[in-house]
This record gives sequence, C-alpha cells and structure tokens, in this order.
Amino acid sequence: MAAPIIDTSRKALVVFCHPCSESFNAAIKDRVISTLKDAGHEVRLIDLYKEGFNPVMGADERRGYHDQGENVRPVAEHLAAAKWADFHVYVYPTWWFGLPAMLKGWLDRVWVPHETFTMPTETETIKPAMTHITRIACITTCGATWWLSKMIGEPGRKTILRGIRALANPKCRTMYLAHYKMDSSTAESRAAYLDRVSAKLTQFGGVARQENTSASIVEPA
Repeated sequence: MAAPIIDTSRKALVVFCHPCSESFNAAIKDRVISTLKDAGHEVRLIDLYKEGFNPVMGADERRGYHDQGENVRPVAEHLAAAKWADFHVYVYPTWWFGLPAMLKGWLDRVWVPHETFTMPTETETIKPAMTHITRIACITTCGATWWLSKMIGEPGRKTILRGIRALANPKCRTMYLAHYKMDSSTAESRAAYLDRVSAKLTQFGGVARQENTSASIVEPA
C-alpha cells in the first residue's frame, strides 16, 4: 500500500447514523475518529440518532425550502458544520441497498438551495456551492454480497459520492469502503475491516505536517 500523503491538517466532519451504541457501525465510527485524530486532523461528530435529529421535512419547512435565509433556520447548526468541514466522512449501515432514512432525511433537510447549491434557471444548470469540500468518504456495512450490491446498483453510494459530490470541489476525491456479507461476518472479518478502515482513511486523508495535539471532537447540541 502506498504511503499516506503528507498534507496540511483537515477539518473533518464525521456524520454517524446508527441507532445502537453497541453496533459494529459504532465501532467503525470510533475507529474513524481515532484514525483522523492520529493523522492530525480536527474532528467534529454528528451522531444523528444520539442527538435525536428529526429526518422528516414538515409541510411548513417544505414550503420555505426555496426561500433563501428562511430555509437555513431549522438546520442552521448542521449546515454550519457541513460548511466548516473540508473533509466529510459518512458512517452508516446500508439498508435495502440504500441510505438509512435518518441519513437521507439529513441530506434532504440540511443540503438546502442557495447555501449548498444554486438553483437552475432556464439558461443555467445547478451550480455547486460547497466547493471547499475536497474529500468525501463513505464507510458502510452491507448484508448483501459484493456482486448483488453491484447488480442492484448501490443507490446509497451514488447518492453521496455522485449527488453530494457534485456540489463539492470539482477536484474532490472520494472513497468508499464496505464490509459485505455483514450478516454472516465473523470476529476476524470485522477486525480486519476496522484495520482496513484505518489504513485506507489515513492514506486517503493524508497526515498533517504539523503536530496537532489539540484535535477535538465536537458534537452539536
């Protein structure tokens, strides 16, 4: 494996989506955070279930969805975190080949027009407004096999690494890791996957040139 890139410290936002604190996904989240901190990056965590994020866009919120300024108010803290980070890491289980409803609802509500993208017109297409983002990683688990996931098309992967990626920097790099056949996984396969997460994430995100001993985890209230 190639050595990690020696780079400047990044601002990493970890968006974690799983209801169970004892889950393997929670172990992945912990490994992701420790790996990023060890590489010298500043880390913020959004734990969607722990904080009780509401993924449902209500009628009033939908009516104001296109109103600049007004559409930010319900999700201002989460949007600020997304804008703060130049490195987004999504940790979640793949359910029915896609994103959990909680995570999809977060994308629906937080990635609002005028802030994360500009609305298309008759003469111009949609334009990205999150061009500060240069890294996006998806780290997930799948009950299905690799070949079945590929045959279905991995819609969850495409939502983030194509859809959200389109709003980021044109040169934004992406990474996708999945533990397939999760329902028949073993202690050995899970341990190997955690080690793979550490190695791949370090290589992908790079290691900060300077010593960063103050890297912290901040959870939105």
